Amino acid sequence: MFDRLAALLDEEGRRIGDFTAGGAGFRIADTDYGTLNFSVWSYVRYLNQKALDETYTDSFGRTKTLDLRNDLQLNKVNLYFKGWIYDPKFSYMFFVWTQNAQMGDGAQVVLGGGLDYSFSQQLNIGAGVTQLPGTRSLRGTFPFWNRVDTRMIADEFHRPSYTTGFYVYGNVAHHLQYKAVLGNNLSQLGVNAVQLDGDFNTFSASLNWSPQGEFGQRAGWGDFEYHENLVTNVGFGFTRSREDRQSQPAETTIENSQIRLSDGTRLFEDDAFGTGGRVNRATYRMASLDAAAKVRGWDFSGAYYARFVDDFETEGFIPVDKLHDWGYQIQVSKMVLPEKLAVYVGYSKIFGEYGDPYDHVLGINWYPFKQRLLRLNTEFMYLKNSPVGYPSVPMLVGGNGTVFSTSLEMVF
Repeated sequence: MFDRLAALLDEEGRRIGDFTAGGAGFRIADTDYGTLNFSVWSYVRYLNQKALDETYTDSFGRTKTLDLRNDLQLNKVNLYFKGWIYDPKFSYMFFVWTQNAQMGDGAQVVLGGGLDYSFSQQLNIGAGVTQLPGTRSLRGTFPFWNRVDTRMIADEFHRPSYTTGFYVYGNVAHHLQYKAVLGNNLSQLGVNAVQLDGDFNTFSASLNWSPQGEFGQRAGWGDFEYHENLVTNVGFGFTRSREDRQSQPAETTIENSQIRLSDGTRLFEDDAFGTGGRVNRATYRMASLDAAAKVRGWDFSGAYYARFVDDFETEGFIPVDKLHDWGYQIQVSKMVLPEKLAVYVGYSKIFGEYGDPYDHVLGINWYPFKQRLLRLNTEFMYLKNSPVGYPSVPMLVGGNGTVFSTSLEMVF
């Protein structure tokens, strides 16, 4: 999903039929009453998980069998409709988001969007479905990633997700951007409104600073622009939410970002700790700090995550009264052939109460038309006891071994 700040379009000089690369897409209406742009993001992915171990045993001695995939999917298709209506300061963005790896499931298709009003460059307000900007991958960088629609496991494990709420964002002095969200819960996609606990108490905020004034498109990963001089970026995110077991997304939803122990056990599942007890409510707090630098085709980036989960309301006996997990990730990429070929490596590790999983990744991006958002990606990933995974991502909960994938991604 494109961040609302990034989705606000430059209206000057645009005409019906004009195309703007980078996600703005095609202008299909332009009148005195408003505008409409249409864009698409999609990718086809071949995924082979057959080299993973077929079973894994969690921290409580429970052995589970993994459903290993070897298939080709038109994995996701996102349709975006955006522009302004009645007043150029009043903008909208609506999307249709499909996850074809779960074709037939109730959460295969999500409809959402938001309405925004711009008072100034410094102050924009809106309401609707939005990212909780707790980590860099949720601060409008998507899809400008090294990887196609996939995070390192340390990011995936710690991060919040998407919810419905009020949000404010803008640019302040010295190239500093902010965003703050007050929302329903950590992850609302795939959650019925009657499952929400009725307390409007999820808060997330971020700061993002690019001292040189820019850091490539949407401050994403990879130096596709090939900066001749060094540019840097620093970001911070914080999220707090009081979570209820009823308001958790299903394991097959598009964004299955449930709170998990570091062995992959879902915090709110029955008998999660093997004692017969159950957690009904808990408070989640997570902070992240990231930094990156780009120069002459190189991109060096890293991030640190810390998560605290406590204040449990339980039924039966639970052996802990709080959880503290932390982790980090490192990614390095290089444009081997400017605007044509890039390679990247990544590593992340989680230090958890119930295990210390990690992952490695090695990938190649080929841009056949020298366009940033049309690429062929090939990737090898090694997992060690992955605590995260759901159908749209290449990881599996408990995954231990190598995963291979090839994706053709397109955005216009």
